[in-house]
Amino acid sequence: MSSAHRSRLRRGVTTSAAVALLVLSAAGCSLFGGSDGSLSLTVPKPSAKTAALCRALHRELPKTVDGLEWRVPEPASELTAAWGDPAVKLRCGVDKPAALTAGTEHYDPYAASAEIDGVQWLPERLDDGYRFTTVLRQAYVEVTVPGKYAPEVNPLVDLAKAVKKAVPPGVV
Repeated sequence: MSSAHRSRLRRGVTTSAAVALLVLSAAGCSLFGGSDGSLSLTVPKPSAKTAALCRALHRELPKTVDGLEWRVPEPASELTAAWGDPAVKLRCGVDKPAALTAGTEHYDPYAASAEIDGVQWLPERLDDGYRFTTVLRQAYVEVTVPGKYAPEVNPLVDLAKAVKKAVPPGVV
């Protein structure tokens, strides 16, 4: 893909993604702590079926995301990945986001998700950036993007192809 085409794609990221980010910012949604740029990641402990999907995703992940080079997080795992410094961090096999869990103070059955290149993502505002979690897929994939890389949705453009190929649609 040419850099001119990629630029048009980035500019063309769905308006709904930008609107969702603005709505969440205006609402002051800060559910969890921010990204600290370190490469330390907690490795999720998914079911065997979900772990298999995550290993398949790991094999499909691009070596660069939004122009950032691949880095190995600590501890190294097929369930995690990172790019750049501060790091854009990916964890596959995470739990369902609190915003989608009934019975919690964060439950919102109409949570605003945004579609980016065929993958639905739930955005959550952090102190420094955003956390995006896939929805309507057979595994939850979480991507944390530091504010330095605004607009924070750009890395999702590069990750969508891998997610679509490795993690089938469905509800967990």
